[in-house]
Amino acid sequence: MLDYYLKVVRDNYANFNGRARRSEYWYFYLFNLIISAILEVVDYFIGTEIGIVGGIYSLAVFVPSLAVLVRRLHDTGKSGWYMLLVFFIIIGWIWLFVLMCTEGDHGPNEYGDDPKNPGYGEFDDIGKPEIS
Repeated sequence: MLDYYLKVVRDNYANFNGRARRSEYWYFYLFNLIISAILEVVDYFIGTEIGIVGGIYSLAVFVPSLAVLVRRLHDTGKSGWYMLLVFFIIIGWIWLFVLMCTEGDHGPNEYGDDPKNPGYGEFDDIGKPEIS
């Protein structure tokens, strides 16, 4: 589970290309919430009123959060620009939540191979003439 968080933060820090599975997105989100809550407690005990430690962490994971969101949208066959739905209060939030919970496209789509089954459809192409 922690592997998904580390994969987003370490390996795909600013990677907006490709696709991300539901588990990658949701485990990253879960660990992000847990770490943020812990840092809020740390900020409280340190006595910082503006939450400096949590703020630094939020800035550090802002880009990977956007990147995994875009890759998750790609997995459902949607453009990364769909993340702007967040600006449509309530309706946009619900739609974006539904997209994050929707199973990704089976097989490759225009954004890349299926992260759940990367070899999907490979044998279907055997014997077909190549179109140049």
